[in-house]
Amino acid sequence: MDYDPETDRGATMRMTKLAEEAEGPGKRVGYWKRSLRKPATRMEIEEERGMLGDDEPNYKGRAGWRSLFTFTTKRHHVTLFFAAAFSVLSGIVTPTVSIVLGNIFDDFTRFGAHQLSRHELVSRITTSCLALVGIASLSWFLNSAFYLLWMVFGELQAKTVRDKLFEGLLNRDIEWYDKRKDGIGALIPRCQTQIRELQSAISQPFGFVVQCMVSTLVALGVAFYFSWNLTLVILAAVPFAAILLAFISSKMQPSIDAQKDYLSEASGTVNGAISSIETVKAYNGQQFEVWLFSSAIGEAAKSYLIQAHSNALQISLVVLVTLSMFVQGFWYGSTLLGPDGMTAGHIMTTFWACMTATQSFEQILPHMIVIEKGKAAGAALKAIIFRMERGRKIIDMRGNQVPKNCAGDIDVRNVSFAYPTRPSQWALNQASFFFPAGETTFVVGRSGSGKSTLGNLLLRYYEPNSGEILIDGHPIQTLDLNWVRNVITLVQQQCVLFNETISRNIALGCRDHEGIGVEEVKKACQFSLLQETINDMPNGLNTPVGIGGNAMSGGQRQRIAIARARLRDTAVLILDESTSALDQVTRSLVMSAIREWRQGKTTIVITHDVSQVLENDFLYVVDSGRVVQEGYRKALVSDSDGLFCSFVKAGSHPSDSRQIPSRTELSSPVTVQRSHSDDSIGPHTREFEISQDSLDNRLLESSRDTSSVFASPSLGFQGPRELPGLPRGMESIELTGRMTATNRYHPEKFERRGPSNITSNTYTAGSPFNTTPLKTAGWKEKPYFTRKAPSKKRVVTLKKIFATLWPALPWTGRLNLILGFLFAVAHASATPIFGFCFAKLLSAFYLQSARRSQEAEKWSLAVLTIAIADATASYFMHYLLEACGQSWVDSLRLKALTRILSQPRAWFDDPKNAFSLLAESLDRNAEEMRNLIGRFAGFVFVAATMVTIGITWSVAICWKLTIVGLAATPFLYGITRGFEYISGKWEGRSNDQAEIACAIFAETFENVRTVRALTLEGYFRGKYARATREAFRVGVRRAAYSGVFFGLTDSGIQFVTALIFYYGALLAASGQFHVSDTLTAFSLLIFSMSNANVVITFIPQISSSRDTAARLLRLAFLPLTSHEQYGHKRTPLTSALTFHNVSFSYPSRPSYPVLRNFNLTIQPGTCTAIVGASGSGKSTLAALLLRLYDPTSGKITIDDEENTPLTQIHTPTLRSQIAIVSQTPALFPTSIFANIAYGLPEGTYTASDIHHAAQLAGIHHFISTLPSSYHTQLSSPSPLSGGQAQCVAIARALARKPKMLVMDEATSCLDAESAAVVREAVRRVAEAGVAVILVTHERAMMRVAGRICLVSKGQIMEEGGWEELVGKKGEFWRLVEGRG
Repeated sequence: MDYDPETDRGATMRMTKLAEEAEGPGKRVGYWKRSLRKPATRMEIEEERGMLGDDEPNYKGRAGWRSLFTFTTKRHHVTLFFAAAFSVLSGIVTPTVSIVLGNIFDDFTRFGAHQLSRHELVSRITTSCLALVGIASLSWFLNSAFYLLWMVFGELQAKTVRDKLFEGLLNRDIEWYDKRKDGIGALIPRCQTQIRELQSAISQPFGFVVQCMVSTLVALGVAFYFSWNLTLVILAAVPFAAILLAFISSKMQPSIDAQKDYLSEASGTVNGAISSIETVKAYNGQQFEVWLFSSAIGEAAKSYLIQAHSNALQISLVVLVTLSMFVQGFWYGSTLLGPDGMTAGHIMTTFWACMTATQSFEQILPHMIVIEKGKAAGAALKAIIFRMERGRKIIDMRGNQVPKNCAGDIDVRNVSFAYPTRPSQWALNQASFFFPAGETTFVVGRSGSGKSTLGNLLLRYYEPNSGEILIDGHPIQTLDLNWVRNVITLVQQQCVLFNETISRNIALGCRDHEGIGVEEVKKACQFSLLQETINDMPNGLNTPVGIGGNAMSGGQRQRIAIARARLRDTAVLILDESTSALDQVTRSLVMSAIREWRQGKTTIVITHDVSQVLENDFLYVVDSGRVVQEGYRKALVSDSDGLFCSFVKAGSHPSDSRQIPSRTELSSPVTVQRSHSDDSIGPHTREFEISQDSLDNRLLESSRDTSSVFASPSLGFQGPRELPGLPRGMESIELTGRMTATNRYHPEKFERRGPSNITSNTYTAGSPFNTTPLKTAGWKEKPYFTRKAPSKKRVVTLKKIFATLWPALPWTGRLNLILGFLFAVAHASATPIFGFCFAKLLSAFYLQSARRSQEAEKWSLAVLTIAIADATASYFMHYLLEACGQSWVDSLRLKALTRILSQPRAWFDDPKNAFSLLAESLDRNAEEMRNLIGRFAGFVFVAATMVTIGITWSVAICWKLTIVGLAATPFLYGITRGFEYISGKWEGRSNDQAEIACAIFAETFENVRTVRALTLEGYFRGKYARATREAFRVGVRRAAYSGVFFGLTDSGIQFVTALIFYYGALLAASGQFHVSDTLTAFSLLIFSMSNANVVITFIPQISSSRDTAARLLRLAFLPLTSHEQYGHKRTPLTSALTFHNVSFSYPSRPSYPVLRNFNLTIQPGTCTAIVGASGSGKSTLAALLLRLYDPTSGKITIDDEENTPLTQIHTPTLRSQIAIVSQTPALFPTSIFANIAYGLPEGTYTASDIHHAAQLAGIHHFISTLPSSYHTQLSSPSPLSGGQAQCVAIARALARKPKMLVMDEATSCLDAESAAVVREAVRRVAEAGVAVILVTHERAMMRVAGRICLVSKGQIMEEGGWEELVGKKGEFWRLVEGRG
């Protein structure tokens, strides 16, 4: 009976609604006037768009040095202070070497001028060499400490930003997530890349910058001390060069920002393609996804080459200034030398000091691109966190009231709400509901009518634009947010499971999930008919569910979520299409059990399936965000003009008369009575007769579930099972206190039960279950996804990595590579030649005054020529090798994505192939891998070349001295290789731990709605904190071990230098070699070793790049052994398709066959319904047709002249002729038009084709009402309702004009009217000659088919038409009638 609007609050509601409509959308009334947001304006939407693309425009160009320390806290100051202190001290050590070297050269010059005796030369050189040994020892300690502390500081920064980002995202409201342009899945890998870039910049590279700057300043101080005028002449060109360097650097920031934006776009493409891999494969979208990815990284490459050009210019400019300053320096220095002027030693000290200063400054430049990226990353991360801090947080939504109990009264008054992504469209418009405590109420309506929005508002994912929501009379915004979510459980159609075990996923529903007992978990599984499925799994309750629950089928996921809700047992339960993946019998049994459980508890069932609504159930009918009908079913169904009646007519058939079985353990036929009474409705009794045998048979089937063709194989056993135990107590159920339609809007008239009567649905804050903790319950549960870094891992050598370079480059890239190394040879040759000229300049100092100026001028001009040639070679070397590196990694990226998309479906279930890790490999790992050729290969090659040239030349001039220098090579090689090994080993371990933390980060925020709904913020916060702590611990150990070897490798050159000078003094004193030859050999060896020593500073970064390269190469060289790669015939699908004795077992459980000697023929132009209990093997047929799997035995053939096996058909050709619609549609973050046209070759369709497909799917009218119509962009998550998304997926399938259409539970999300439109489309398609296969549980869909095949235990048990099979009253009749 409908309520009287003249006698209740409804009239007031309508007047308020009319007033708001007069004011227009967005006007706020009622209690929410001051506290709630209005619909967002377009400007606000644009401001709040994608976090990576559009969230940081105000910060571009502001990435200063402070950006590197954005996340430095007071606790980091001690580490930072000592790191800086040791950098300063190690920076001071280097210039002091120039003083000692100046004294050594002064002694040799005086000896050459016959001013020192042989004994005095050896004595003085010995003293200077001992000083060098002391400086080297001190340098070892200081460099080790400085490296260790900077690496630790970088780990602290990374941990801090990880924690802040995690906490910031955890405190963001759902609205913020909805507004991410490319979805949270694209944001996560970019954030991880930026964290890595910031950490890399603030660790070793920044420490080197500090060290080199100190060395530069101290060296300049030494130079000015010995000769201020000579120093000024030498450095005359430095100010001009500094201005040019600053100008070039300013041009790099925009390109860094642009590159970051394009890489974000590429990450979004990868994330979308891999997360929707089944749809991509089914629609042959692999090449399209690769093309999108290629376009994005191509634009990113252009931006990076601008950076490479700028960096190469900076390096070449410094080289030019560094070498050319000796032209005027030596000329002017020669004029200062004399009795009344400076000594040769002082001039040489000044020269060495200036050279040390310029070389130290030059060493900064290779690290500057890392620093610039770190600054940009720090600014970007700061912008993200700033946005999060500025916007509305969860804490802003929290009230402070925590009632002791919750009765469950929910009053929704005049609520209007628009989703932030669709601010101009009301999801709810002046809607009012009242859900009385202890009652079950249904909400039905069309797809997209606003039903699910109700659950989102009650869980406070969003806040209404206007109106108010009351829980037990308390405004919902005044209640503690955690309290609200702890008294309300929402079970949605797309159930989210975490990467844990089944037991852990169920236990997480309980507030005291750490203390929940095994028996409680088992009872919850028994309640949701999971117990037999779990018993057949290898590890039982400890079976991991996989990433996102992908090891479970759709029905298993739904039943695990229902079990979780049962264990949670809150005062209010909201079921939003939560049984849509179950077959009719299982659905009926589960719903019957839920009705029994929820007696006396508030339950809201949101559904489009009106068959679930019993005659005495109260329901609301929602249409276009408004409540258009309300009342009991038996009253509404009599209103032939009402919307509900149209739903009933659209979803029913005159002969449909089902009975709902109870969940009662019976030994004989029984009668279950339900009595409903209230003031206006007399007693009403319904009887169900259920025999023991029929119930046994049905329960054997019901413990299985629907497995979508796009789901991973169910882990359940398909064979016979024992009868599961069922709860008792349904023999007599009496529901009291049912409210009339009138007093539903007058809660004060409703006489509630007292607390003593409703203890079962009362929530007491903080009260845990009194159960035995899992850890003492007789089992051991292994927390899933806590994989440890492997103790031993096969290391990919640099040789193998570089072996992929030449094949990956196009001919232009190969030409660049050859030219790049030719210029590297020229650049390397410049140093020994410069050393030779430098030695000649030194020799000029002990010549007579007349000849001195002439010789100085000659060799100074030679140095100028070398400087110009070296600067030119340096520029082309760096730029060309960077271009090769970019081309190399882009080629491998494309190859990797192509190989990834070619892998079989089971490959994606491996945790090491998680979506977030694959996206990171194609983003950050590729960026670091490029450095191997772009930055490091050139330096290593140059060092090796100059050492070879220098040693060869030195041998020709002074072979004995050279041999002594070479004798130290094993020592230098040993410590360098040790450093490389230790650095590489711990770099790999550190990356492994970072990946674990990243996976937890991704799991948390990709499933943030479920995390919020179950109040699991604390659980994931602790899980992530443990992962970041472990990553930090490994990082500190890496710093400690690597620091010792770094200090030794850096100071080892100085030990060798001391040895060379000492032995050179002996050779000069003995007269075996002339002093000029000895000085030339000194210069060649020292310059060669000092430049080679620069390579050592890159070893940690080389090790990091090598590890990340190995991860990318694993993907780029994945084997192409998938069954999808076989088959070459391009046969049209115009003949019948036949299954011949097909047997099949999923690869993950080969001993459990899903199909057994299955035989079926599908003729063109026919419509075949594949029906059966959940888990019977129906959806497996669709998987085999699309060749997602191949049969274990038997074959599938096309009945053409050759009876061609399906395995011989070219897989893309086959899939282009088959269209599939899965139960869970995957839509991409692009326009609706592009989603419908997805997979269609360019030029094979028109806009009218797309519109026609949408019309057939019943979605055209809705799309046309959108502001942007077919150009409406779909974000992630999709702004469409589940039913609307399913209609778009159906339109996508119809747009292909396939030869075969497979619909796997394709109407599970649709209301009766929309489903009727789809059924009509199916009829029309079949009449057009298309073979249609309907995998369904829906009776109405079965009626569409000309032939129905009942599948049970992997075989066809019955087949025929509807009337024929129903008339037999066999297995099919028992299935559709729910009789077992």
